Amino acid sequence: MATALSLLQTVFGYPAFRGAQAEIIDHVAGGGDALVLMPTGGGKSLCYQIPALLRDGCAVVVSPLIALMQDQVAALLEAGVSAAVLNSSLDAQHAAQTERDFAGGKLDLLYVAPERLVTSRFRELLGRSRVALFAIDEAHCVSQWGHDFRPEYIQLSMLHEQFPDVPRIALTATADELTRAEILTRLQLEDARVFISSFDRPNIRYAIAEKNSARDQLLAFIRAQHAGEAGIVYCLSRRKVDETAAWLTAQGVPALAYHAGLDQQTRAEHQSHFVNQDGVVIVATIAFGMGIDKPDVRFVAHLDLPKSIEAYYQETGRAGRDGLPADAWMAYGLNDVVQQRRMIDESEDDETFKRVSYRKLDALVGLAETAGCRRVQLLAYFGETSSPCGNCDNCLSPPKVWDGTEAAQKALSAVYRTGQRFGAGHLIDVLCGKTTERVARFGHDLLKVFNAGADLGDKQWRAVFRQLVTLGYLEADTHGSLKLTDAARGVLKGDISISFREEAAKPAKRAGRRAAFVSGLTNPKAGPLLDSLRAWRSTTAAEHNVPAYVVFHDSTLEAIAANPPRTLDDLRGISGIGAKKLERYGEALLRLAKEQ
Repeated sequence: MATALSLLQTVFGYPAFRGAQAEIIDHVAGGGDALVLMPTGGGKSLCYQIPALLRDGCAVVVSPLIALMQDQVAALLEAGVSAAVLNSSLDAQHAAQTERDFAGGKLDLLYVAPERLVTSRFRELLGRSRVALFAIDEAHCVSQWGHDFRPEYIQLSMLHEQFPDVPRIALTATADELTRAEILTRLQLEDARVFISSFDRPNIRYAIAEKNSARDQLLAFIRAQHAGEAGIVYCLSRRKVDETAAWLTAQGVPALAYHAGLDQQTRAEHQSHFVNQDGVVIVATIAFGMGIDKPDVRFVAHLDLPKSIEAYYQETGRAGRDGLPADAWMAYGLNDVVQQRRMIDESEDDETFKRVSYRKLDALVGLAETAGCRRVQLLAYFGETSSPCGNCDNCLSPPKVWDGTEAAQKALSAVYRTGQRFGAGHLIDVLCGKTTERVARFGHDLLKVFNAGADLGDKQWRAVFRQLVTLGYLEADTHGSLKLTDAARGVLKGDISISFREEAAKPAKRAGRRAAFVSGLTNPKAGPLLDSLRAWRSTTAAEHNVPAYVVFHDSTLEAIAANPPRTLDDLRGISGIGAKKLERYGEALLRLAKEQ
């Protein structure tokens, strides 16, 4: 591994391998197949990039999104590695030249989309080129049970059939046991070594809040913890994306919309602005983000419930890829559960798929409702045992659990006595004794349950109904009307006791990343130097037409600011500065350090 380690240090500028990287690289460079499960930001790319440099020929990297390919190739070129993309963004002349470079052995890595790789033309090109290895990134896209299924991925089994002696490495940041088995089977990787790293991202703080004016909650969260920092806000509908982006902008938060309903040029411009500029918030549907390599996203927020824990983990994993502190925040309510169940009910999927979808949704709802450590429950879903993290909302401000048996009986009674035809809002009015026009029209002010729940407020009753749905004692139809399930009988008869989670106090505010960094140092010039370095990086990135983080990550700039270098040798020891970048940028960095 001495050669691999020297490549890591001189090309990529990192002092040592992390976790299982060295073992994976040794295995693949030696010709072995592998399935690698490693969290976002854990260093998956190096697991095939270094073997690509160690083996003869060019590594072919299958990647699902143009943005991912372009970002990774830009970073490799900055590091002095010969890499290229071959996708629909190229004109015919550039595509033809890239194909000639590939066949002529001039490239170390070639990134292609799965749709192109499975064509007969590209397979013919592969046949007359020397391939070092195949890397299948975002391998969970092969799973028909997953949230990012891409049908072309299933056809990638042909790589083993056509090139049985070329090693293959499949990589993903999110896959439960079912998805792992499907990846191995569909890609014919049954004999591959499986490397499973911890799914934990300790730098991410998970927080899930009861939804109550979600936009206002989001704005308060951004202003309190991430003012001026980059983030992603996910919404379920295009309309909600547009409205939220416009509203945030009106409140002084620079926000842009991204969804499939926008024309291609607008989407490209918004994505480019987000990737290349500091402090931009992108509001998006799930059409945005898979493979986005921007490392300095300081928060990911959800205004709607995702479909599964895999989707939640994948989307929140786009925060803090640089390893620095980041937040995953979500607002969640009863309507989210109703909406997701309705989408499953109304889908054209077969019953087996629907059952799996319900199970995945139930697991995510369980994560949202837990009174315990969120990280423990999240990791347990992926088969990993852990201890309370001390860095999620439930650990920082533990919620109280109260005996809700009597409240549950009143709520279920209200559902039954009103005919199982009404939603939570109307039922809460009945329980709280509100004589609204609708309550009076149906005569519900004459029921025994009218005003029976006046001891609890609207917010508490909303939580009761939400948790009764998630616990399986109530179910909602496609119109949001609540109905009793068979399990409710035991509660009404007093045979079953129920405990409810009480909304916890808000965790203490924390400073933005820059303020937190500067406050931890004794050097009073660190802050101004960091600002100068960031400004220089922005200018340099614009000149090179690459995102700022391709030049240097925030963590590299912070290391320079914390201990200003005096010589090139001082810079050589900083993580993220390889030989090519030292040669290209070393003198400029020393000059900036000297000026402070």
